Amino acid sequence: MSRLLLLIFLLCAGLAHAAPTSLVQWPMALRVPGGTLHGTLTLPDRDGPLPVVLMIAGSGPTDRDGNNPEGAHNDSLRLLARELAARGIASLRYDKRGVAASRAVAPREEELSVEAYVADAAAWGQLLKSDPRFSQLILLGHSEGALIASLAAADAGADALVSLSGIAHPLGWVLREQLQGRLPPALAAETETILRRLEQGHRVAKVSAKLQVLLRPSVQPYLISLLRQRPAEAFARVPVPALIVQGTRDFQVDAEEALLLQQARPEAQLLLIEGMNHVLRIVPAAAPPLASYNDPRLPLAAELVEGLARFILPAG
Repeated sequence: MSRLLLLIFLLCAGLAHAAPTSLVQWPMALRVPGGTLHGTLTLPDRDGPLPVVLMIAGSGPTDRDGNNPEGAHNDSLRLLARELAARGIASLRYDKRGVAASRAVAPREEELSVEAYVADAAAWGQLLKSDPRFSQLILLGHSEGALIASLAAADAGADALVSLSGIAHPLGWVLREQLQGRLPPALAAETETILRRLEQGHRVAKVSAKLQVLLRPSVQPYLISLLRQRPAEAFARVPVPALIVQGTRDFQVDAEEALLLQQARPEAQLLLIEGMNHVLRIVPAAAPPLASYNDPRLPLAAELVEGLARFILPAG
């Protein structure tokens, strides 16, 4: 992995929050090959070295707050940062290269790769590890970010790892499961042909219009880098305390994925949260799948926050 130049700018304080611990927020910037990444450091307003959580967002143009301009504004990661701060835990969340404030770092979709995301996460982690305000570094990845966290943990110097709604199967298997029965036969056959070619490391120039959103040629280099990953194996290789968190009403990631991650790493803690969905809210069984994806007013699942606090700040 290439050495990255680290550059931090402390620009201005955020507004105080009191429930029960006040917090401050600082914009942060990190110089990486190709430009500058931008993030937010959230700190409890208290003295002493603090544990710090590096939050890594999920797939696509998901920003530091957990929002996606293609159809999800729920502030899941922003709210999680505030809840952790209320329990004495600092966090840093950031816009990935090519997303929101970090958009200029990867102006071309064809340049994206898993390896670049991993290097960026490791660089943020190294920055936090070198900061005397922090006592331990926890990498927390949500959805696709869980894989990035596993792959970056060693180079980041992580003291602990959290897989939040992460997958265990390779992406090709997950995509096939998600698409099964949802495409007409002709498109299903084309999708399978393209996936097989991508898994072999080959790009496909001709893609039907209805498949462009998922398999367009410009995103294929990233898919190739992602399809070759083995999430359960990557998770099992990280030799630090680990926590697996999964909701039982997550229609994007089945609870079976969490069980398989623990099977790969039996000593990891497992927290299955009844009724929690992919955007970390408790939802009724009959609720439309996307109903909570655009409602930032909904509270996070309380069991999620308490479970993370127990893992990061064990009793005694």
